[in-house]
Amino acid sequence: MKVFETELAGVVELAPAVFSDDRGYFLETFNLERYREALGPHAAAELAAVVQFNHSHSTRATLRGLHFQEPRAQGKLVWTARGSVFDVAVDVRRGSPGFGRWVGRELSEANHRQLWVPPGYAHGFCVLSEVADFMYACTGYYAPDCEHSLRWDDPDLAIEWPIAEPILSDKDASAPFLADAPVLPGYRD
Repeated sequence: MKVFETELAGVVELAPAVFSDDRGYFLETFNLERYREALGPHAAAELAAVVQFNHSHSTRATLRGLHFQEPRAQGKLVWTARGSVFDVAVDVRRGSPGFGRWVGRELSEANHRQLWVPPGYAHGFCVLSEVADFMYACTGYYAPDCEHSLRWDDPDLAIEWPIAEPILSDKDASAPFLADAPVLPGYRD
C-alpha cells in the first residue's frame, strides 16, 4: 500500500496494491494490519473500531455534504467502487491549526484510491461520472441526533468543487456556513 500525506494533519490518501490480469483485478479494500503499518497506531485504533459500512449510489453532479457528527464523531475510510467522485475533508475542529482548511482528491474505480477522514472533519463528495457507488467504513454508528451539515459553497472554506451546479438535498442546500455552525467538535492534541 502506498501512503500519501495530504495538506491536513490526519487526513491520508491511500493506494492499496491492485493485482490485475486479463480477467480483471483484485484488491483488499480493508486489512487492519496494513492500515496499522500505513497510518500508525492512533488511526489504526480508530479503524479497529469500524462498526458500520455504508454504500451511496448517486448520479452525475450529485453533491453530498458537508457532514459530520458531534458528539459521537465518526472516522471514515472512503473509496469509490464504481465511477468517479471528487472527495473533500474539512477540518472543523475548533482551535485546530488546520481549522477551516480543506483537502480534495479524486477517488475512482480506475485509481482505487481511498481517503482516511478522521473524526472531527466534515466530509462530502460530488459525482463526476454518470453514476458512482461510494463506500464508507465508519468508526461510529450513524446518530441522526448528532449529525450536522455545513454549506458546500461556504466562501470562507472556498472549496474548489469541479461542478458549478450540483444536485443537493434540501438539508445540504440549507446547511449553515462554518461561521454560523451551532455545533463543532473541539480540537484535542
